[in-house]
Amino acid sequence: MAGRQIGKYPSFAPFRDAVHPVFDLVDPLGWNGLKKMSAEKKERGLICELNNGRLAMIGIFGFLAADKVEGSVPALTSIAIPYSGDPMVPFEGQFSYADLWGWVN
Repeated sequence: MAGRQIGKYPSFAPFRDAVHPVFDLVDPLGWNGLKKMSAEKKERGLICELNNGRLAMIGIFGFLAADKVEGSVPALTSIAIPYSGDPMVPFEGQFSYADLWGWVN
C-alpha cells in the first residue's frame, strides 16, 4: 500500500466548482502563503507540527498519570483531580457509554 506525503492534502477545488463552496483543509483562506514557501521552510514547519503533536500527547498522559496516581507529576498536584476509575476503558473492545454509566440490564 502506497501512501502520500505527510501533511499533503488534496484540494477541494473540483468539489467546490461542481457542488458548493467549501474550504480546503490546509490553509483554507490562503493566508499562510504555502504555495510561495520554500521546501526547507515547509520541512521545518512539518517537523515543528510533529513535535507539537508529540508534546500534546505527553501532556495528556501527564494529566492521566497525575489523576490516577497521586503525586506522580509534582507540577500538577494542585490541579489534578483524583480518579478511581480505569481511564483505559474506552480502549477496550466491548466499550459503550451504556456500560460506563450502568445502563445495561
